[in-house]
Amino acid sequence: MSHLPQGYVAVRDEIIRACRDARRPPESVELIAVSKTFDAPAIAPVIAAGQRHFGENRVQEAKSKWPPLIAATPAIRLHLIGPLQSNKAKEAVALFDAIHSVDRPSICEALAKEIKSQQRQPLLFAQINTGEEPQKAGVAPQDADDFLARCRDHYGLNISGLMCIPPVDEAPAPHFALTAKIAARNGLKLLSMGMSADFPVAIQFGATHVRVGSAIFGGR
Repeated sequence: MSHLPQGYVAVRDEIIRACRDARRPPESVELIAVSKTFDAPAIAPVIAAGQRHFGENRVQEAKSKWPPLIAATPAIRLHLIGPLQSNKAKEAVALFDAIHSVDRPSICEALAKEIKSQQRQPLLFAQINTGEEPQKAGVAPQDADDFLARCRDHYGLNISGLMCIPPVDEAPAPHFALTAKIAARNGLKLLSMGMSADFPVAIQFGATHVRVGSAIFGGR
């Protein structure tokens, strides 16, 4: 174990502990290593340690660094966890295996067009702005049910789960609980919740995907 990245090992161990406390199997939680702003030499040791799911915030950054890494390790799965612009939908569908930030009609329309054109179906998460913060992307909680129905019925999108980012100055637990409640009543099984500071709490509330960056790679 001494050759493995210490941060990565610590996060994996914490996921196991959190799952044990929540009486969940560790394999029920997918770790997404958030590699945004880190270059290939920083990412390579984490790939070598066995990590296969990685998160990026920007389409262009991911496009510039990931194709050679994926060519060397085809089992890698890329997750877009940052906001998506409509004019980047074509590249996003081509490159990413999951998109966590579906949050408005223009994105739905662009994704539906590209999914049909490319015959490629990334995993889709709708982003919920649980704190209703004006500077943050996402659907307001009270609008979530209608938005999810419109994704399905109007755009033909298969939304598999929800994503949230709690306000930094509030306890995360109520935001995770709210997201889980919205998912449950809409029959969604996947929850992208929890980052470096709060992923054990997210696991307690049912997170299936945790997005961890600084705890693995260090400060940016």
